[in-house]
Amino acid sequence: MDFISVKENIDIPKYKQIVHSVEKALLDHTLRKGDRLPSINSIRNKNSISRDTVLLAFNELKIRGIVQSVAGKGYYIKNENIKIKQRVFLLFDELNAFKEDLYKSFLKNLTKNIEVDIYFHHFNPDVFSKLIYDSIGNYSQYIIMPANLKNTEIVIDKLPEDKVIILDQLPTELSKYASIYQNFEKDIYTALQKEVKLLKKYDKFIFVFSKYKQPQGLLTGFQKFCKEYNIDCDTIPSMENREISNREVYLIPDDRNLIRIIMKIKENNFELIENIGVISYNETLLKEIVQDGITTISTDFKYMGKRLAQMLFEKEKSKIENPSKLILRNSI
Repeated sequence: MDFISVKENIDIPKYKQIVHSVEKALLDHTLRKGDRLPSINSIRNKNSISRDTVLLAFNELKIRGIVQSVAGKGYYIKNENIKIKQRVFLLFDELNAFKEDLYKSFLKNLTKNIEVDIYFHHFNPDVFSKLIYDSIGNYSQYIIMPANLKNTEIVIDKLPEDKVIILDQLPTELSKYASIYQNFEKDIYTALQKEVKLLKKYDKFIFVFSKYKQPQGLLTGFQKFCKEYNIDCDTIPSMENREISNREVYLIPDDRNLIRIIMKIKENNFELIENIGVISYNETLLKEIVQDGITTISTDFKYMGKRLAQMLFEKEKSKIENPSKLILRNSI
């Protein structure tokens, strides 16, 4: 315990002096991974400081991933890397090509002393809850993609409000948190409105919409557009059992159903534009070349990642609507 030194009448807060003492002990190898730290009470008694001061120091070390607490046993050295100043909890719904672009852009724009742990809930509310509950107190920032899960505010409310950033979808019940989000209803309506003349060539407009994974705003914007422009439309959950017909145009948010419709077009000896129109959601490199290019409606995921890193660095507590656009190609 001699390595912990707390002095009076200096400008460094006492809890920071404890943190610095642990860092110094790690640098000179007095402490190593797996070593047990002195108890809170022993540090308190020796240095005539409050228990809360010691806890504040240990919590900072815990948040940075340097120490971990073991129930009934105390605090242990978990990581000897004292350069890590922030640990970030990043919770995605799933990993796909465009989420990977977001993630890579986020990491690229972070400073080197920030460590990111990424998790996935795969639209499972139990997994979502467990991952967040298990993370409480272990991170300096929590970036959470709630997707369309219900009652997520009950779980997220267990975290400090100033340490949470909501990503991608922003339900009303989470509006108090900092966020960078997509305005799905506005984005889809605005994009379709720009190409209404092309869409009116077709007899029917079909939206392949999964209520379990897709944002409700997409459906609302689609229905609003079709009603306003008097377009015959329908929604289906999947292309799996769908028989396509001539002069139909499809809006397809997920790549699995995009592959299915391309296969069905070939099976029926149809041609894109001439017989069937296709609009995909979320831009990927593959969509630039498949069938000579697939029209997409997409937010800028690379910008979202860059802006997210900026929010983290500047401790910004804004609500930022990420830009979106339609990329017109040879599929409608």
